[in-house]
Amino acid sequence: MFTCVRLLDQILEMFDHAYGSYMKYAYPADELMPLSCKGRVRGLEPNRGDIDDALGKFSLTLIDTLDTLVVLNKLNEFEDAVKKTLRDVRLDNDIVVSVFETNIRVLGGLLGAHVMSELLRQRGERMQWYRDELLHMAKDLGQRLLPAFNTTSGLPYPRVNLRYGVLDPLSRTGTETDTCTACAGTMILEFAALSRLSGDSVFEEHARKALDVLWEKRQRGSDLVGTVINIHNGDWVRRDSGVGAGIDSYYEYLMKAYILLGDNVYLERFNTHYSAIMKYISQPPLLLNVHMHNPTVNVRSWMDSLLAFFPGLQVLRGDLKPAIETHEMLYQVTKQHKFLPEAFTTEFRVHWGQHPLRPEFAESTYFLYKATGDPYYLKVGQSIVEKLNAHARVPCGFAAVQDVRTGTHEDRMDSFFLAEMFKYLYLLFSEKSELPLDIDNYIFTTEAHLLPMSLSTTQAPCQGNHTEQLSNVGEDLFTHSCPSTQTLFPNNPSYAKSIRDGYKYLTGVGRAYHPSPVRWAKCLAELFLVSLSYVPTFSVQDIGN
Repeated sequence: MFTCVRLLDQILEMFDHAYGSYMKYAYPADELMPLSCKGRVRGLEPNRGDIDDALGKFSLTLIDTLDTLVVLNKLNEFEDAVKKTLRDVRLDNDIVVSVFETNIRVLGGLLGAHVMSELLRQRGERMQWYRDELLHMAKDLGQRLLPAFNTTSGLPYPRVNLRYGVLDPLSRTGTETDTCTACAGTMILEFAALSRLSGDSVFEEHARKALDVLWEKRQRGSDLVGTVINIHNGDWVRRDSGVGAGIDSYYEYLMKAYILLGDNVYLERFNTHYSAIMKYISQPPLLLNVHMHNPTVNVRSWMDSLLAFFPGLQVLRGDLKPAIETHEMLYQVTKQHKFLPEAFTTEFRVHWGQHPLRPEFAESTYFLYKATGDPYYLKVGQSIVEKLNAHARVPCGFAAVQDVRTGTHEDRMDSFFLAEMFKYLYLLFSEKSELPLDIDNYIFTTEAHLLPMSLSTTQAPCQGNHTEQLSNVGEDLFTHSCPSTQTLFPNNPSYAKSIRDGYKYLTGVGRAYHPSPVRWAKCLAELFLVSLSYVPTFSVQDIGN
């Protein structure tokens, strides 16, 4: 038996071990190398290809961790870390970085930390010296990312030079022709927040234009999008469609942009895509990639670990049954392999054994617990904590798993481990009253940075963006409303258990599992009432409490 208090203490100790190791052995480097007990500096270590595009010589892990320090109530450490950021971090670096990763990790980290700094300053307890310095840094970074949008289509280049932009002869980039859908479609939360906090609309306008292009380029017959798109002419380069790697956070940001910004256009687009996902991609408990032009054809027999975020997004949508089903499938896979492999087959065997300490499964566990109140999800969270300590902990932090079959480690601790994993685990086991902020007032970015939902009233949405109404979209009671908090989950844990029980033997323990060949997507609308009207100022906690 366990108590939440003991788990919270354990999570705090683990965070201290990971963050303390980064600060002791790696700072001001971008990342900690936990096996070597030193920092990873780009150019000094062997090149890892695209993975290194997240590194920009801007103390990535520190910035990505800032608002986690506040959530974990480490307010002295937060103030000290903000001072270090302002003193030490430079953005004017002649280095080529990923636009996507820099946006979600660094720009999102600076904005989340600015919001937290303002909150603490207004309380009069800490940060009395703070005068928007992090916001100024964020705007500086935003302006360094803007040259990436200098394309005919409005879709951004995948990489930008922090000093020289894209087209400058010294930039060493700008020759790319393609980008992933998530890369182009995961800018709106950070860029809109930057615009509304700084008063400069240019950032939100560019992010919105990129979303407009992706929407226009969807396959009209299926309402699905592909994985890779040409940034110059908008042609699809890879036409496989799913909810995992390459597309994942595009869908997430449509839904969350509606919640954060209060613009119905984003909800209408999300609902159109969601209907298509549930029709073609969702084969409970599986989520399988299909061909966007011929969506009755599965294009591969394996799934990637990034789709583990999707049950959490379904909770925001109010669609609990498929969320519970897919999450339970993922949990069964973790019980068989200790962690989610980067890719696994429909028979739940390892396709690609790496596990870089990804937080998406913990994220969905948190959302499902807040939506259901079912203590089963606390046990799932406990298993995550135990496996991290047993199989990833090393003397200088936590190390990624090179192959879940062998348990070998990789000299890698990505910044998202501190930015997301500990935030979701801490929130899972804590009471709202114990937190230093009202978590209901914020939306999580894809990197779990906190943006205030008050931004929806900061300014009117941009003009000239209209979505045509599609008559073939399957609407349900949740399409334009927030589910009733009283009836979504009426304190009846047997409901979630009854759904999970059908998937207890997925991985072959006990009896064989035979996937149903029938595709279906049944909405839960008949189970729940809806609110009569909706003002977009809710978070997932409202659904659960």
